[in-house]
Amino acid sequence: MWVVKLGGSLLGSPELPRWLEMLVKISDGKVIIVPGGSVFADAVRVAQQRSGVSDAMAHHLALLAMDQFGLLLTGINPHLVTASSELELAERGWQHRAIVWLPSKMVLADDAIAKNWQVTSDSLSAWLAHKIGAERLLLVKSKPLSDYANSTSVLLQTLVQDELVDSAFSDYCLQQRFQTYVVHKANYAAVEPILSKRRMEDVSVATDHVLLVDY
Repeated sequence: MWVVKLGGSLLGSPELPRWLEMLVKISDGKVIIVPGGSVFADAVRVAQQRSGVSDAMAHHLALLAMDQFGLLLTGINPHLVTASSELELAERGWQHRAIVWLPSKMVLADDAIAKNWQVTSDSLSAWLAHKIGAERLLLVKSKPLSDYANSTSVLLQTLVQDELVDSAFSDYCLQQRFQTYVVHKANYAAVEPILSKRRMEDVSVATDHVLLVDY
C-alpha cells in the first residue's frame, strides 16, 4: 500500500490533473491520496487572524479544508472516490478504486494528535501511513528540489530545516516501518513505473527524480 500526499500548492498547476490521471490508472485499490489544504487552509489562517480563535479551532477548520480539497480532486477526476474511515478505506481498496482520504473524521477522533499549525497534511500523511500499515509514503511537492539534484536520498532533518515538510513531520516518521520518498510535482512520469509495481520487493529504492528520505 502506498500513501501519496498531493500538496495543496498543486492546485491550478497543469501537473495536478496529470498526477490524478496517473494515480487512477495504476491505483488498483493500493494507493491512498492525502490532500493538502490548499486555498481552503489559507482561508482558515486568515479567518483565525481576524477572529482570534484558538489553534485548536483552526486545526479543526484546517482538517475540513483538507476535506474540501479532497472533494475538489474528485471533481477534477470523477474516477476518484473518497473515504473518511478505516472501514471505507478498506472497502474502496477491495473495490480496486483510486482513493482520496478525507481526514477530518479520523484525525479528530485521535486526541494524541497535536491541534496546532505544526501538524499539517505532511504529518497527517505519515500518521495515516502508520495507521493503515502502508509500506511507502510519497510526498509530492511544488517547491523545487534542485538543492538535492545530485542525490538519491535526503536526510529527514534536512527536509524539516528547509521547510519542505512541517516541523512535526519527523515525530510521525521516526521508528515507523514505512519508507518515505519526496518528488517534485513535475516528475510524475518518473513515479508511474515505481507505483505500478505490484510486488513491493520489485520497487527500486530511488531514481534520479525520486528522493528516499533517510530517518
